[in-house]
Amino acid sequence: MSSDNDVNKKKKRKVNVRTGRRYRSGRADEHYDVIVIGSGIGGLANAALLSLLGKKVCVLEQHYTAGGFTHAYEREGYEWDVGVHYIGEVHKPYSTLRRIFDVVSEGRLKWQEMDSVYDRIIIGDEAFDFKAGRQEFIDSLVKRFPEEESAIKQYVDLIRKMSALSPRFFAAQAMPAWMGRIYNRVKPWFLPKECFMKTREVLEGLTSNQKLISVLTGQWGDYGQIPESAAFIMHALVAKHYLAGGAYPVGGASAIARTIIPTIQKSGGEVFTYAEVDEVVVENNTAIGVRMVTGDVIKADKIVSNAGFLNTANRLLPEASRQRWLPQDWKEKVKPSIAHLCLYAGFKGDTNALDLSSTNLWIYPDGDHEGNFDRYLSGSGENIPFTYVSFPSTKDPDWDERYPNKSTVEVVTLANMDWYQSWQGTQWQQRGDDYEAYKERLSQELLERLYKHVPQLRDALDYYELSTPLSTEFYQLNQFGEIYGLDHSMERFDQPFLHPQTAIKNFYLTGADVVTAGVGGALMGGLMTTMSMEGLLKARKITRLLKDYQPQDFPLTKPVTSAG
Repeated sequence: MSSDNDVNKKKKRKVNVRTGRRYRSGRADEHYDVIVIGSGIGGLANAALLSLLGKKVCVLEQHYTAGGFTHAYEREGYEWDVGVHYIGEVHKPYSTLRRIFDVVSEGRLKWQEMDSVYDRIIIGDEAFDFKAGRQEFIDSLVKRFPEEESAIKQYVDLIRKMSALSPRFFAAQAMPAWMGRIYNRVKPWFLPKECFMKTREVLEGLTSNQKLISVLTGQWGDYGQIPESAAFIMHALVAKHYLAGGAYPVGGASAIARTIIPTIQKSGGEVFTYAEVDEVVVENNTAIGVRMVTGDVIKADKIVSNAGFLNTANRLLPEASRQRWLPQDWKEKVKPSIAHLCLYAGFKGDTNALDLSSTNLWIYPDGDHEGNFDRYLSGSGENIPFTYVSFPSTKDPDWDERYPNKSTVEVVTLANMDWYQSWQGTQWQQRGDDYEAYKERLSQELLERLYKHVPQLRDALDYYELSTPLSTEFYQLNQFGEIYGLDHSMERFDQPFLHPQTAIKNFYLTGADVVTAGVGGALMGGLMTTMSMEGLLKARKITRLLKDYQPQDFPLTKPVTSAG
């Protein structure tokens, strides 16, 4: 007979990584206070914060599970995350990100800190460790570049300064749109010049050592743009974000949505999956609801798109509304971010048996990030310019309870949607033998890159599959297979239409495209949108929610009401 502990363990192993309630006609109410299109972390945070203010919110997700790029999926007895490889600062109880996560999940979401070496930058045959902690990070690099000690210290001081100034840089996103436009015109007067420069430009002002620059920019895959073109503010936010190390959700990436959804439900709201929106319903330049692909119309006082700017502009809005909102040349002002490949691999053996750590690997053939990138994308996909390796099963302390004697690895690199044009219009799992052969060749190349640095995995391989930009297009409805929404050039941050408040009354944007890429950026997008929706006076209630936060306060027993 099984003991209670054995039964509990079996139940825990069978945790369903799918989250949300499946949509069917009649399941949703006819009217909500707010409808949020898309259940990525920006939309979930926005919905949860509004729910804590007493709003009844409906979140509509076209995928089979909620979470956007924070979801996880299971195949052949293994589980992988699709975007939450690590998150910084959440293992610090009083950090802003931790506060927001704790508030929207009401303390249900827990975090596991990674190993002290959170990233290892491998350039050719040399490896450089990024160690958690400001001084540890400095000391580790100074050992490798003793003549560059001053430049390394200046760099760390600068990224910390940029991070501290980021609320001022993005303050316009929490303001009414008209006020935000004025603010953005004057902010260059009181913010340092580095806020408006490119990454390589700033770093070459600190040092002429190109190897050091290549190492310091070794995380550029976290925002998908090479140092030559990426805004330094984006690079600085990512680098500072991980300066104290990385962390991972206990229970896997799907725990993020799973722990936030109850906050939305407690005020009468719901998160629906298989719930694809065909169009936002607009009357007299006012958003009044959404039309589903089934033909159902659900109405709300306010509509929020967390489907990404490009999806919103190209697909969700009527033509007349798009013309009212966007300038004629908007497609020249913003561009999609890079597409990607991801190899999901499962191995027999647990972390100890396979001698794995939670350290992420950034693997480059040499330090010429820009040259390798340009040659790769302008060609046919030969000579991959970088490979990122993540070990999700080592990061989750609950993993062995759910998947004993198994381990998972993800191997990520860049891709170009143009390479897949011949398969456009084909269906998932029905793209033909030539597509499968192409994927197999890429899979073997990525596996060999993995084995070069983690050779003990070669004989333990049990299962693998490759996602391409067509996978991203299919599951995320991203036309260009983009992984980070919009790119992070300086021009992107100058566009007034990338604001939570749009020219259509009661219609808003949220997520990464109104702030920056990544889970943290999208989370802040959810916060900024909520504040913009509530207005300057009512937004103070949100500020108070975060300011009054104490770790021991959770779980909250009652939502904060909108009265008073």
